[in-house]
Amino acid sequence: MRIGELAERCGTTVRAIRYYESLGLLESRRGPNGYRVFDEASVARVRNIRTLLDSGLDGASVAEVGHCLDDDLQGTAPCSAAVALYERRLAVVDERVRSLTEVRDQLAQRLAELLGATR
Repeated sequence: MRIGELAERCGTTVRAIRYYESLGLLESRRGPNGYRVFDEASVARVRNIRTLLDSGLDGASVAEVGHCLDDDLQGTAPCSAAVALYERRLAVVDERVRSLTEVRDQLAQRLAELLGATR
């Protein structure tokens, strides 16, 4: 199938498909006319890429688990590399939440002190 059909079947854009290909997440061959041609397995692969990106991962992180992208990431036993990636990313997000909560608490305390001083 051509790139436009793949994008339509996956609910994404041609530009996104080209981006995934530039990251090495997706492969195509060239037809006699020079157009990209994708096989049927590319549909599942693009959907898996979208799932991972929509979960807050970036392209480089998704590339780390490229070998898992041909599997059904939603309905089968999880790929151990994908699980490890999610665990690492979740730890980073948890730390950011903790840090932002501290900043929020400090701001709220300072605001309360400022408002208390003016009353």
